[in-house]
Amino acid sequence: MKKNYFAFMLVIALGLVLTACSGSNGKSDTNNSASANKENQFVTTKTTKEMVDGMLAKIEQPALVEMTGDMVKQMYDIDPALLEEYTIMSPMMNIKTNEVAIFKVKDAKDAAAVEEGVEKRAADVQKTFETYLQDQYENAKNYKLVTKGNYVFFVISEQADKLVTEFDSYFEQK
Repeated sequence: MKKNYFAFMLVIALGLVLTACSGSNGKSDTNNSASANKENQFVTTKTTKEMVDGMLAKIEQPALVEMTGDMVKQMYDIDPALLEEYTIMSPMMNIKTNEVAIFKVKDAKDAAAVEEGVEKRAADVQKTFETYLQDQYENAKNYKLVTKGNYVFFVISEQADKLVTEFDSYFEQK
């Protein structure tokens, strides 16, 4: 009798587990699970500030200052409420285009909105230097934009490829 009772309870427990994992409508949604896997492919233990500081310690850039507060909304047209954290370093003086920014979005689905803001920022920088300093205009045209899970990396630099490689080194694939 005890064996039958145990088997019956085991069947009920397994039924509950399977029902709980099936989703709210009882169907598995492969698109959602695929995007969830994509979101969690890359992980890092570093903050955006630690990553930017590490990159700038290894790869020399002109004097940069950190953008804070409302500047992210003004310069990038990104809603700060979408961001868990961010670090943006921009030129101290408006004679260089070099810029390094890492954004960590709260939800990976918002990475596209951040990418759009970054592309707008890149276009604004290009427009600023289009008739001003030709070498800096060319530098701004060769910006890099990389997204890894919840992180969006933007860089304008003569050494953009090295900075992208360094950014990539902070992540491990899961």
